Amino acid sequence: MQQRKNFIPINESFVCDNCHKQVPKAQGTFRNHCPFCLYSKHVDDTLPGDRLSNCGGLMKPIRIEKDTKREWMIVHQCLKCQKISRNRIATDDDKKKLAKINESSSV
Repeated sequence: MQQRKNFIPINESFVCDNCHKQVPKAQGTFRNHCPFCLYSKHVDDTLPGDRLSNCGGLMKPIRIEKDTKREWMIVHQCLKCQKISRNRIATDDDKKKLAKINESSSV
């Protein structure tokens, strides 16, 4: 069987493990973090959407950066295993929280 190399598109609602708010499906994209507190959950292993990680730790947003396609990304770090991952900022992400992360990461 050939191993998949591109991301697996998954767009589902969930309850955030950090702030406990109900997170709706994203509109026109795929959701992988909470738009309210910006935390994610370590569920993917090697490929976005593969849901193969056994870790399950909370992933804290630690900084904001631009990728090579000039898109803004949230950089998350798993609080359990320390894995770093990058996720595209969504249009409904809390702008004040994004600014606060950006300010604290540039100090």
